[in-house]
Amino acid sequence: MEAEFIAWLRGRLAADPRVPVGIGSDAAVLDLPSQKAVVTTDALMDGVDFVLSEVSPRRVGWKALAVNLSDLAAMGAKPVAAFISLVLPRENALALAQELYEGLLPLALRFQVAIAGGDTNCWNGPLALSVTAVGEPPRCGVWTRGRARPGDLILASGSFGGSILGKHLDFTPRVELARQLAERYEIHAATDVSDGLSLDLSHILSESGVGAVLDLDAIAIADAARELAQSRTDGITPLDHALGDGEDFELLLVASPAEAARIASDKSLDAPIRPIGTITAERGLRGCYPGHPPTPLAIRGYQH
Repeated sequence: MEAEFIAWLRGRLAADPRVPVGIGSDAAVLDLPSQKAVVTTDALMDGVDFVLSEVSPRRVGWKALAVNLSDLAAMGAKPVAAFISLVLPRENALALAQELYEGLLPLALRFQVAIAGGDTNCWNGPLALSVTAVGEPPRCGVWTRGRARPGDLILASGSFGGSILGKHLDFTPRVELARQLAERYEIHAATDVSDGLSLDLSHILSESGVGAVLDLDAIAIADAARELAQSRTDGITPLDHALGDGEDFELLLVASPAEAARIASDKSLDAPIRPIGTITAERGLRGCYPGHPPTPLAIRGYQH
């Protein structure tokens, strides 16, 4: 199966000068002009990150690459190449592998990501995928979680909550938005929202040794979060979903007030960005509504 699959895959992939040695050898060679690389990896499993019996393999393939490109975007990095490793159920393994790639290749083409290698194995268990993505750092240097400063503003792209209704499989990573921001603005800290808005923000706060106050009225609540809250009887509000649901894959950024104002007013960005809070010297996460004092905010999200 593997030889047949590699032959099929090589016929689907165009040559890329950034990968002078790629599929067909024991390892790949990447040509990176910057001589530095940003590297991320994510593993996805049937029954945890998707349910294969309920979704098409193409959507799974898209998500497997997209989550890694989202991590690169969170560092301000430009995607270069990806390595795809598949652990396939034995039954119809070749057809499943091909469908997974048919799902991820359009995303790779959109953001000029070279598929430089990977691995395939079959077993008697469920589908699992592991993708390693390689990117080039921006000229300004990579964004991290550790440089937020008291007085900085917190900004976010997109809307939050209810991703389980479909967005977690079909989202487009904020690669282009990150490129624009890295070229135009000074970002003090950043992350993508994969595990939940409040939880991922808490990682920035922890790494930077600061706290934050969120303007709860400013958080964009997704229609899916409202739909989810309305369809359930557990008392979880749309705002709760926005703060705690995982897999929104939006960008969370920290910048100076002056820079944040410029970013928020930039209508040429690939997606609108809005301020949603302030970094404080006082540790912990708090929230408030206009005219009311801040109160402690529970940190919720998906814990691996």
